[in-house]
Amino acid sequence: QVQLLESGGGTVQTGGSLTLSCTTSLNNFEIILMGWYRQTPGKQRELVASISSARTTDYADSVKGRFTISRDSAKNTTFLQMNNLQPEDTGVYYCSARAPVWGRGRVNDYWGQGTQVTVSS
Repeated sequence: QVQLLESGGGTVQTGGSLTLSCTTSLNNFEIILMGWYRQTPGKQRELVASISSARTTDYADSVKGRFTISRDSAKNTTFLQMNNLQPEDTGVYYCSARAPVWGRGRVNDYWGQGTQVTVSS
């Protein structure tokens, strides 16, 4: 069973920083895409940042220049460095991994349990 374990959430003041970590049981060669998503009450889950197997990154406009996604393949871990945090960054952050379902000709998205980030003003 694929597992994704997130850590690093917490409460910070406006302008502060946090680093989220996501460790997966998937092998590196299986991972097509790693992503961090954010969900707030009453809103749909939104993509914050993603990084492909080729290390191509993509960011939501609202976090460009403040957040950085990276992967440490040796540790099977993906990071989200968040700087200059703002109250609107508050939410539950979920890690996601996209990988092929072997023998089925399709891919699947796996999710972590989420970690809370709260930015106080």
